[in-house]
Amino acid sequence: MKALRTVLCVLAALLTTTAGVARADGAEEGAGCRPVHTIGVGQDLGGGNTTATVTHGGVLNGTTHAHFDITGGAPPAFTIAGTLVLTTKHGALTVDLAGTFNVATGEFTATGPITGATGKLAGSTGTLTLSGVENLTTGAFTERITGSLCRGGDEDD
Repeated sequence: MKALRTVLCVLAALLTTTAGVARADGAEEGAGCRPVHTIGVGQDLGGGNTTATVTHGGVLNGTTHAHFDITGGAPPAFTIAGTLVLTTKHGALTVDLAGTFNVATGEFTATGPITGATGKLAGSTGTLTLSGVENLTTGAFTERITGSLCRGGDEDD
């Protein structure tokens, strides 16, 4: 009997958790949040500066300009932080990023919140993650941009 009670408690907890996830997802959709899955192809300009062209991103197609500083770590993996501005025909998003850059492999990842938006993107929130690999000889890189974008502005594209 005690085992049955334990199983029922676990099942009830699981159902409560699942219902909470469903409500959170539904609330997110109602708020205009959408997943982000896009690609950036760019260039390390030196001095912590980068630029990239974003494609396959719908409303986020455009160009990025970013500046990163080394904030810690030790070779080959350093921690980095910086600000990225993504400019599109709909407006601009500013993202504050923190992550890592491996100077031996060129691999990087950085995540952060959207902290500003203009134009039709005004009021947008969310979180973006950039991850990819830089060619350490040429400075060229390809990155995956993932996360969520909750649009606060005009939804017409």
